[in-house]
Amino acid sequence: MPSFGAVSTTTPSKRQLPQRGHKQAQGLVLLVSMIVLMWAIEAINSLDSNRLSGDGIYPRNFDRIWGILTSPFIHLSFQHLTDNTVPFAFMGAIIALQGAARLARVTLFVIVIGGLGTWLIAPSGSVTDGASGVVFGYATYLLARGFFNRSVLELLAGAVVGVIWGAALVASLVPHYRVSWQAHVCGGIAGLVAAYAFSDRRARRPAETPAPASAL
Repeated sequence: MPSFGAVSTTTPSKRQLPQRGHKQAQGLVLLVSMIVLMWAIEAINSLDSNRLSGDGIYPRNFDRIWGILTSPFIHLSFQHLTDNTVPFAFMGAIIALQGAARLARVTLFVIVIGGLGTWLIAPSGSVTDGASGVVFGYATYLLARGFFNRSVLELLAGAVVGVIWGAALVASLVPHYRVSWQAHVCGGIAGLVAAYAFSDRRARRPAETPAPASAL
């Protein structure tokens, strides 16, 4: 049975530490930029009588399939946005510590795959708005990545997410009035797939394959 441990046993050099800090700073800047964008859009939406709320996901409507990309940035109220911002910022910050590229890849993957799933299974006549699907994607990504990477540190980070947000996440899967459990489930599935697709061990697999020996 495979043992869990740190991905790398090497100690970072003095040159690598500033590079890592710069990478983490870029990730956090991207996260803050996404949150600022959400709040700016909600401010505009409120001033415009919530007309932007119609730019969400319309199930199986090809004319408005672009709503998959805009839906996570549009909310129905400031309360709705606040409820999503807190876990989005908390979980997003953990992912952002791996750099802006990783945060961007995970976010885009969850938005597209989770949004497409919501577009396919959500009830007709509904419109899905909000970043809760992305929040679920972040949560399952963080919960699962430690298993794929065989990393104790990442398993501990996932455990923290589970302890703090686990009960709320499970409760959000139960159908409620005006709550899209479909977006939650599809976002969660997308996060699991992202954890596997972007795992460090999977990325290193081709490099670890021994080259064929040449004849002398």
